[in-house]
Amino acid sequence: MFGTHFYHERIKKSVAVFGSLFNNIYVLRKGSNGNIISTVKVPLSYAPAQKFLERIRENPNLTDDTKLAIKLPRMSFEILSFDYDNQRQLQKTNSINKVGSVNTSRNKLFTPVPYNINFQLNILSKTQDDALQIVEQIVPFFNPQYTITQKPFTKYPDIKEDTPVILNSISFTDDFEGAVETRRTIIYNMDFTMKISFHGPLSESDIIRQVDTKVGLLNANGTDSDIPLTLISVTPNPADASPDDNYGFTTTYTNLLDSA
Repeated sequence: MFGTHFYHERIKKSVAVFGSLFNNIYVLRKGSNGNIISTVKVPLSYAPAQKFLERIRENPNLTDDTKLAIKLPRMSFEILSFDYDNQRQLQKTNSINKVGSVNTSRNKLFTPVPYNINFQLNILSKTQDDALQIVEQIVPFFNPQYTITQKPFTKYPDIKEDTPVILNSISFTDDFEGAVETRRTIIYNMDFTMKISFHGPLSESDIIRQVDTKVGLLNANGTDSDIPLTLISVTPNPADASPDDNYGFTTTYTNLLDSA
């Protein structure tokens, strides 16, 4: 119904870009004398926070046995929803034109459709200090948005788009249930909005290499005459120039009355 298959991997790339923002966060552990005891890189994965909570609750003991318990702190993120963004919608007839595989064709992309992807980043920790270290390494970069430059098309790396990522809100819960020996989990939920654009398929067409214009007289009443006087032809110079070349044009005038 809609035509041929196309896939620009916009959602896949957006998930990868969003995750890359938070894949290099560390937590420092210090002793009573203020010296650093250990440095822990916070693991990040794409998964709901509830999945980790259920796995943590499987181990009722406060142990560090990796076979039974998930090591904390850690982070996870997931897509919550998609929303159409009508404030960013441009005129639908706008287009981007690029040279095709050969100089005789061009590819055209029409105005993309703007959407918002709503992400949630979950920070899980056993201690408040670990959680706050992670939060404070994220918040200063969003005021409330952080802009990323993306290349939406692998085929055309020179086309770039600015993608704002907005921090909407931060919520906090302390998942402490049951007896005193029950494992405690402190959770910070950070809600983000990423503004992306979905592009349609590439349409290929021939490049116009000659424009002909016929010039004639006007009738007494101001209407066009059916008798052309001159044919004006405009062609690129050289004729096989690429649309991206800095070429000139050749204009030829032909008197149609003499040739008739």
